[in-house]
Amino acid sequence: MELIYGIKDKPKFGKIILFALQQLLAIMAATIAVPAIVGHDLSASAALFGAGVGTVVYLLFTKSSSPVFLGSSFAFIGSMFSAFGGAATLGLAEQAGYWGLIIGALMAGFVYVIIAIVVKFCGVKWIDKLMPPVIIGPTVAIIGLSLSGNAIGDLMKSSVEGGSTYVALICGLVTLAVTMLCSTYGKKIGRLIPFIIGILAGYVLASIFAIIGKVSGNASLVVINYGALTSLNFKSFSGYLSLPKFTFLLGGTAGLKAITGKYILTLFSAYVPVAFVVFAEHLADHKNLSAIVGTNLLEEPGLTRTLLGDGVGTMVSTLFGGCPNTTYGESIGCVAITRNASTVSIWGCACICILFSLITPLVSFLETIPSCVMGGVCVALYGFIAVSGFKMFQKVDLNKNRNLFVASVIFITGVGGMVVTFGAVEIRTVACALILGILTNLMLSKEPEEASESGDNSDSAAE
Repeated sequence: MELIYGIKDKPKFGKIILFALQQLLAIMAATIAVPAIVGHDLSASAALFGAGVGTVVYLLFTKSSSPVFLGSSFAFIGSMFSAFGGAATLGLAEQAGYWGLIIGALMAGFVYVIIAIVVKFCGVKWIDKLMPPVIIGPTVAIIGLSLSGNAIGDLMKSSVEGGSTYVALICGLVTLAVTMLCSTYGKKIGRLIPFIIGILAGYVLASIFAIIGKVSGNASLVVINYGALTSLNFKSFSGYLSLPKFTFLLGGTAGLKAITGKYILTLFSAYVPVAFVVFAEHLADHKNLSAIVGTNLLEEPGLTRTLLGDGVGTMVSTLFGGCPNTTYGESIGCVAITRNASTVSIWGCACICILFSLITPLVSFLETIPSCVMGGVCVALYGFIAVSGFKMFQKVDLNKNRNLFVASVIFITGVGGMVVTFGAVEIRTVACALILGILTNLMLSKEPEEASESGDNSDSAAE
């Protein structure tokens, strides 16, 4: 892929702002979704702040050589529930749950640090042998395909109860169409910011439907919820600027004092196994990104640095936002579609995330973007992730039974949505597919010569 801007390129300031906003819009929905799912007073603004700070840490560790944003990880949702559930089971104060999030993230980050040290002294060749293209390619594809249900669900989802599914679908498809047209036929800046243009088009269309619905009294036409904006109180300072509800503030000293050894063991069992799973996703994401930017990121800046950046970034992010971070496929998809790999854009996105989290109206505006509009964007983003995986996979020889079985196991378990639960630990779709793919590959590592070859030779001799 020919990039418009390489990793070290520095676009003009105006373009940097636009690229940063585009990255923000690409990652925003998933980033603020995690605290919304977990609840317990975790806020979208704190998640944005934590993601921004975590990304800054990642960029520092990687020497600004890896163009990817870190956002809230869905893989740790079960672990986060366990942090609060474990505190409740043990009779601890609810504030202990917030410190459980922080301690759990520290444990997960420490796993990354240990793996990074191993990679530092042992290199990455063992990883390449453990996870060759026949495993990584289908796994990357599954990352995109496993998210497809979310994209389609959002595409047809109204943000207002009683809103028409068909109106939502129209707004989502218009968003997707405008994004694709700008990316394919756009000129100059239009081709570089297709997501911003697409989201604005979808937002305007949803607003037009809402106006018509209000005037005509047809509530089904309203699919956009302006509640976050209308609830703003501009008579107080908090209506303009407000400090997010940081995790450590929610926990306070009372929560910290309530921590017990048994609770720490609960956190260990909930977070550490998941960290190993997310490591596999980290590896797959960076192999995918390497193929897109034309640079082996496992060598430069190196897997050690990317792991340290991800691990320490997760620790810092959770301290503020409560949500462990991970490298975002949405961000990688944005790089692939726009062909802009400049890490300056990622720096800009991280800074804007931090800034936006403090400006109340901006956070509120982002929360009003309809689900269907974000769904239209995600169809393109998740699709590009899947296609990138197929591209990595296309040179694999499927005439060999070993490769055929490995790919089959990964695709079927991934598309089938396999989930395995061990107590508080939940191994979800992508991780299940990856683990079974690795085990299948190891089991068939001593595959004999293809029988078909000997059969072909015999036929030739008979002729």
